[in-house]
Amino acid sequence: MNAFLAGNRVQLLRTGAEYFPALQAAIDGACEQIHLETYIFEADTTGRAIAAALSRAAARGVATHVLIDGFGSKDLNTELIDGMRAAGVGLLKFRPEISPWTLKRQRLRRLHRKISVIDGRVAFVGGINVIDDMHTPGQTPPRFDYAVQVEGPLLAEIHRSVSTLWKFVYRTQLRPRLPRSEAVTVKAEVCGSQRTAFVVRDNFRHRNDIEKAYLDAIAGARGEIVIACAYFFPGRTFRRALIDAAARGVRVVLLLQGRVEYLLLHYASRALYMHFLNAGVEIFEYHRSFLHAKVAVIDSRWATVGSSNIDPMSLLLAREANVLIDDAEFARELRLSLDDAIKSGAQAVQRVEWERTSHSLTVRALTWVCYELVRLLSGWSSYGRAREFQ
Repeated sequence: MNAFLAGNRVQLLRTGAEYFPALQAAIDGACEQIHLETYIFEADTTGRAIAAALSRAAARGVATHVLIDGFGSKDLNTELIDGMRAAGVGLLKFRPEISPWTLKRQRLRRLHRKISVIDGRVAFVGGINVIDDMHTPGQTPPRFDYAVQVEGPLLAEIHRSVSTLWKFVYRTQLRPRLPRSEAVTVKAEVCGSQRTAFVVRDNFRHRNDIEKAYLDAIAGARGEIVIACAYFFPGRTFRRALIDAAARGVRVVLLLQGRVEYLLLHYASRALYMHFLNAGVEIFEYHRSFLHAKVAVIDSRWATVGSSNIDPMSLLLAREANVLIDDAEFARELRLSLDDAIKSGAQAVQRVEWERTSHSLTVRALTWVCYELVRLLSGWSSYGRAREFQ
């Protein structure tokens, strides 16, 4: 796992309302090179605006690289893709083979990272896809999510990561040759006071880095742990770490998805509630809109923002990326934002009430079936690490 680097400037971006204007402004100001990775690229108002900005950049000679996931962006229409490519945007799909008739575990190894690096001078990392998060039918928009804008020494690691993955995908798709070399000088000089680290999860050298970063921070917690996570189904080691923290007097708060987006994982996660509630862990379910955040704050100092959920897909299979921030002011800002979300859009899960609800035969049957199915799928897909999720 990469070490913390001093001298960075990290800005918290709340939802697409803050993220997309900043991203588009950076793209429109690009002079040399753009890398953009995303799981979902949607051809809606937001997606078309970002695609237009990327096309303008490519047309003025900026080396522009876009990497989208073959499953998450499977519905991206050819009109938008062809338009970007015609303007000179280099666009690749990560694992484009998504046949529903092929039962291969590799199909589940998706590109779930959301990273952009512009001119080697600014990067964006987080959980926000290229999709209009104000379009949330039947809910109060926007989707609840975060990203960070990063400048400083950490840029070197982030740029290296996106550049390496682009070249890897390009070569594995049997392209005849790489495009012309677009050497860019990464602006990695000191420009702030924050200590940060860039951690990724892949299926090679960094299988456990994001999970280990969480576990190390949880093990060292002395006051409070606050985790906001869209899809939460931690393995035994992670569950034990949170329960041990609560046992030694640390306040442990989980802000989780309250709306049913994916039925299987939703009810499998709820099978763990009583386990946590009995240990003194506080659980809040976010109902105002869809919770898509993947963030945490520990002891008002350590924070993380990224793409990684705490579930088998993120921790065992997908390519993920998080930024860790060791800075009291940043942690305070994120903690206040989470506190506001809890107060304005979440409901506390009360132990007594949950025990009564969970005793319903229908609820017990549904949670048990979903829990066992998630365990089964984890075992099938993870080549041996699924014992953590038993």
